[in-house]
Amino acid sequence: MKLQFFLVFHYFTLLLPNHAHSQIPTQTIRGKVVDKISQSSIEGANIILLNSKPLLGTSSDQKGNFKLKFVPVGNQTLKVTYLGYKELTLPNIEVTSGKEVVLSIELEESLASQNEVVVTKKVEKNRAINESVVVSGRTFSVEETQKYAASIDDPARMVTAFPGVVATGGNGNNNISIRGNAPNGLLWRMEGADIPNPNHFSSVGTSGGGISILSSQLLTNSDFLTGAFPAEYGNALSGVFDLRLRKGNNETNEFTAKASFIGLDFAAEGPFAKGYEGSYLINYRYSTPTLIAKLGVNIGSGVIQYQDLSYNFYFPTKKLGIFTLFGFGGLSSQYQYAVKDSTKWISDYSTRFGSNFYSNTGATGVTHFISLDPNTYLKSSLVVSGTSNGETGNKLDNFYNTQLEDNESYIQTTVALSSTITKKINARNSFKVGIVASKLDFNFLQQSRNNSTNILFTALNQKGSAYTIQAFGQWTYRASDKLTVNAGLHYLELLLNNTYSIEPRASIKYDISSIQSIAFGYGIESQIQPVGTYFVQVQNLNGNLTQPNKDLGLSKSEQFVLSYDRSLTEFIHLKAEIYYQYLFNIPISTDPLNTFSIVNQQYGYPIMPLVNNGVGRNYGLELTFEQFLHNNTYYIISSSIYDSKYQASNGNWYNTLYNGNYTFSITGGKEFKTGDKLKNRILGVNIKLTYAGGLRETPYDTAASIANDYAVYQNNLAFSLKLPAYFRTDIGLSMKRNRERSTITWSIDIQNVTNTQNIFQVYFDPPTKTFKTSYQAGILPILSYKVDF
Repeated sequence: MKLQFFLVFHYFTLLLPNHAHSQIPTQTIRGKVVDKISQSSIEGANIILLNSKPLLGTSSDQKGNFKLKFVPVGNQTLKVTYLGYKELTLPNIEVTSGKEVVLSIELEESLASQNEVVVTKKVEKNRAINESVVVSGRTFSVEETQKYAASIDDPARMVTAFPGVVATGGNGNNNISIRGNAPNGLLWRMEGADIPNPNHFSSVGTSGGGISILSSQLLTNSDFLTGAFPAEYGNALSGVFDLRLRKGNNETNEFTAKASFIGLDFAAEGPFAKGYEGSYLINYRYSTPTLIAKLGVNIGSGVIQYQDLSYNFYFPTKKLGIFTLFGFGGLSSQYQYAVKDSTKWISDYSTRFGSNFYSNTGATGVTHFISLDPNTYLKSSLVVSGTSNGETGNKLDNFYNTQLEDNESYIQTTVALSSTITKKINARNSFKVGIVASKLDFNFLQQSRNNSTNILFTALNQKGSAYTIQAFGQWTYRASDKLTVNAGLHYLELLLNNTYSIEPRASIKYDISSIQSIAFGYGIESQIQPVGTYFVQVQNLNGNLTQPNKDLGLSKSEQFVLSYDRSLTEFIHLKAEIYYQYLFNIPISTDPLNTFSIVNQQYGYPIMPLVNNGVGRNYGLELTFEQFLHNNTYYIISSSIYDSKYQASNGNWYNTLYNGNYTFSITGGKEFKTGDKLKNRILGVNIKLTYAGGLRETPYDTAASIANDYAVYQNNLAFSLKLPAYFRTDIGLSMKRNRERSTITWSIDIQNVTNTQNIFQVYFDPPTKTFKTSYQAGILPILSYKVDF
C-alpha cells in the first residue's frame, strides 16, 4: 500500500509546475570514426559541434573513439574532417538529457589528390547506408519510426510514407505491398543475416502482421530497399528491410520505461564492467490489453495477447575480434468464442464461429567481426530462428454442438551460417564476397472442412528438412568522385528439388553536379516458394492423394530502375524513379479454368497443382518531394502511379490483387520550443494523409453462391472489381521535457482521426444469402508516456 501511494504521489509531482530557475541541460556526444568500406579505425579525425558558443570540438583517438561533453540538448550538427577523406556533416542529431548520444561515423575516402579541394559530403537520408544501393533505397532512423504519425515505433508502418509502398491488410495490420508485388516478396534482415517475419499475429506465408516485435530501443539507422537490389541480397522479389542494431552504452547504465494503450515497455543498457568496452542492451514489452483482461476487466471476446523480448550484447576482444549476441522473441495469440445464441447469427454470422489463433516467432544469433588487415575484414554469423503458427476454428451447429472447421499447425526452425569478406583494394576498388548455408526443419499440418462435401480434408501433413545455399560476389568501382559502378552475381539454390538461380546485378550512379545525380539499376532476383507449397496434398482423378508441387522452381523477376535526384536547397530534394519489373517462372494453376497465380497469394499455402508457367509485369513512376528536418520542420510528399498485372494459365492478362494504380501521401511535422518560462518543453505536431487506389476483388457468382450457401467467384473475371479509394488522416501530438538527468515524453497518436469508413472487403453472408460489406477500423487514439533516465 505504501508503494502504491508513493508511485501515485510521484506521478502527480511530475505534473506540478516547477518554479525554480530552469537551466538548459547538457549531454555527452561520443562515438567512433571508421573507414566506410574497410571499417578500420581512423585516428586524428576532427569532430566539431557547429553553431556552439563557445566552439566545441575534439579529435578521435587511436581506436577512432571521441567524446564531446556538455553539449546543450536539442538538435545539433557535427562536422567531421580527416585528410584524404570527404568532409562529413551530420545534421539534426537529437540530443536529450535522458541518454547519451553514441554515434558510429563512417568516412568515405576521396579520390581527389591532397592538393585538391576535398569534396564536402553530407548525410543523405534519401540514400541507403549500404553504398552499393544507388537506386530504390534509402535509410530510415529510429526517430522516424517514433515521430511519423501512425507509425507507433513500427518500421513497416513508417515506410508507407515512401512512394510505391501501400498498406494491404487494413488499419490493424502492417502488411505492405511494394510496387504492386505481394507482401510475401519482402525480405527481413538483421545484422546482415536473414530473419523470419518479426511481427506479432503473423500468418504463415506472410511478411507482416499486427505489430512489430522489434523495439525501436534496439534499432539504429537502417536501410529500406524497393527494387534492383545489390548482389548481397537474395531470396526476395519486392523489398528488403536491412535492420541494424545499436550497441548499448558501454560507460554508464541507462533506462527507458514506457506505458501506452498498446503495451508496457522497459529497456536497459550499460557496460558489463568498468573499463571494458562491452555492453548490453535489452528490451521487454507486455501488451496492455492482456494486462487489463487479467485484472478482470471485460474488454470483449477477441482479446489479443502478446509479449516480446529483444536484446543485443556486445563483446569486443583484444585479439580475437568482436563478438555480438543478438536476438528477439515474441509470443502472440487471440481467442474468439462462439456465441450460443442463434438469433445473433443472423445479424453477425461470424459470431457462430470460434477460434484459437497463435503466432510465436524468435531468432538468436552470434556474429563475429575481425580485421584481417587494415583494408580487409571478415564477418560471420550463426543464427537460429523458429516460428510456430497455428489456429483451430470451430462452428456451432443448430443444436450448439461444436464442430471442428479448421486445424492448422506450422512449425519451422532454421539454422543459418554465413560468412562475408570485404576487401578494400584502394580508394577506387573494393570487393565483397559471401556465402550462406541454411537448414530448415518443418512440421506442417493443415486440415479444413470442405464446403460442398462437409468432410474435414487434410491438405498438408508433412515433416522434414530442406537446405538452401546462397553465394554472392560484388565489386564496387569508383571511377571518380562523381561516378560509381557496382556489379555482381548472386546464386540461390534450394536443395530440396535442386532448383537454382544465377542472378546478375549492376548499377551505376553519376553526379551531374553537386546538386543533382542520375542512377540506373538492373537485376534478376528470385525467391523460394513458401515451404508448405511444395508439400500440399490434392486428390487425383483416381481419388488418390498426391503431392504435385514438389518440383516447383523459384519465382523470378527482372528489374530496371532509372533514378534522378536533385537538391533544391540544402535541406530540400526532389527525386523521381521510373521502374519496370518483369516477373517470370511464377507458379500458376495447371487448370486453364483457374486464374490463380501466386503473385496474389496473401497468406497460407495454395491447395492445388501448380506449374512455373506464369508471368507478370509491374511498372510505374514515383515522385518524392522532401524536406529533411530543418528549423524543427520536416515533410515528405510522395506519389506513385503504377500498373500491376499477371497472366493466368488461360493465357489472359488480369489485374493483380494489389493493382491500386496510384498512391499519394503527405507526411510532416514541426516542433515548437516553449522557452524558459515553460521549462523549455518541446511540443511536437505530426500529421499524415494517405490517399490510395483501392485493392482488387474477384466478383461473386450471385446465383451459384445462393444455391451452394457459400461464396462462389467468377474466376474468368479475376480481380476486375476495384474497391473505393482508401483515405486516411493520422495526427500525432507530443510534449517532451528535458530535466537534469531524464527526458519525459507524453504523446498521443490518433489514427484515422476523421473516422473514415474505408472498405475492408465484400463478403457473402449465408444466413441472409446476401452480400455484405465490412469496414476497416475507425478512429483509434493511442496515448503513451515515456521516460528516459
